[in-house]
Amino acid sequence: ELQRKEEETEMLKVELQMLETERVRLSLVEEKLMDVLQLLQQLRDLNISKRALGKILLSTLESCHDPQHGKAHLFEVLDTLHQELTSCALLQGQPLGEAPSRQSLSSPLLISC
Repeated sequence: ELQRKEEETEMLKVELQMLETERVRLSLVEEKLMDVLQLLQQLRDLNISKRALGKILLSTLESCHDPQHGKAHLFEVLDTLHQELTSCALLQGQPLGEAPSRQSLSSPLLISC
């Protein structure tokens, strides 16, 4: 009986750890999505053309083309979109304090809007 209880406890600990890992992953996705939405709002406020936004999106999708669709791939697409939006020349003209993520400004990707 004690052995069974210990096994159940261990299984519950593992399950709890998996849930915590998933919670952290979802939190990261949520933060990245909020950053992307803020960048899109800034670009809209700067009157970026639909064509330029389309080019950024297509560039993102092309650079992340992966036949397997999984959670990691979705985060990669979101992260790449964030990097490309942050690298947009229109946003780089703003003071650094207005950009949501300063570390992404050093991204090697440069999209001319």
